[in-house]
Amino acid sequence: MHVEPWGWGLFLGVLALMAVVDFFAFARKDESVSLRKALVWTAAWTVIGVAFAAALVPWGGATAATEYLAGYLIERSLSIDNVFVFALVFAYFGLARADQDRPLLLGILGALGLRAVFIVVGAAALDTFHVTIYVFGALLLYAAWHMIRSGETEVHPERNPLVRLVGGNPKAAVLAALMTADLVFAIDSIPAIFAITTDTFIVFAANAFSLLGMRPLYFVLEGAMDRFPYLRYGLAAVLAFVGAKMLASDVVHMPVWLSLVAIIVILGVSVAPTIVRRRTRRERAARRGTVT
Repeated sequence: MHVEPWGWGLFLGVLALMAVVDFFAFARKDESVSLRKALVWTAAWTVIGVAFAAALVPWGGATAATEYLAGYLIERSLSIDNVFVFALVFAYFGLARADQDRPLLLGILGALGLRAVFIVVGAAALDTFHVTIYVFGALLLYAAWHMIRSGETEVHPERNPLVRLVGGNPKAAVLAALMTADLVFAIDSIPAIFAITTDTFIVFAANAFSLLGMRPLYFVLEGAMDRFPYLRYGLAAVLAFVGAKMLASDVVHMPVWLSLVAIIVILGVSVAPTIVRRRTRRERAARRGTVT
């Protein structure tokens, strides 16, 4: 899909405007974000992110819209793991919940800039060296294996050279830790979306909307790492699926809509057992006349 420079300018301007609105409207300084408010904003960002697919139809048709939706779903799903790592970073630095909001937004915006560079380099590598697609595919399979094998996620900001460089400034150290943590995750998530499309605009748009929606999502999921114990396996399966898709891209040409359906099914299967089990427990408790 070809996007003129004015289209890029318009899109970046809209993103900047939404970031400003989010910065001032989501939470006032030193305000502790309520779960209800975080849920409302998470839903709003998700609706905006999904609705952007409709804006792509006049430019790139239904194919571009489907590629964006599949890419957005991948990035949004993998951002859940980022949220858990961000929580660990804040815990490491002892940052109070009321003080986490603004550093979180600034860290996300910085991460978006770093991802933009990563996307441009990755797209150029794919265009120039066809073997890059196999490198990305193998990287995703390794990431899937590591996600299952590693179990509990740990962070060690004290080992981060950038954090040590700005260690005299606590706020700068927190931002450095957040941005570098996200960049590590980008090594997994950006190759994953390249398995769906190599269109730079679509890849960047999917990353942008998933990251801008991560701030309220953090306050929804913060402290709930064990709520969906099988989700990690679902995310690993998504990485394995798109990695295999890249490795087989020269002989197997899977339609984008089929990839989208496969990702939805994988994620649905990973969370369904927990939802069913909780519903069953509530029903049993209700029959016993107890309140859960």
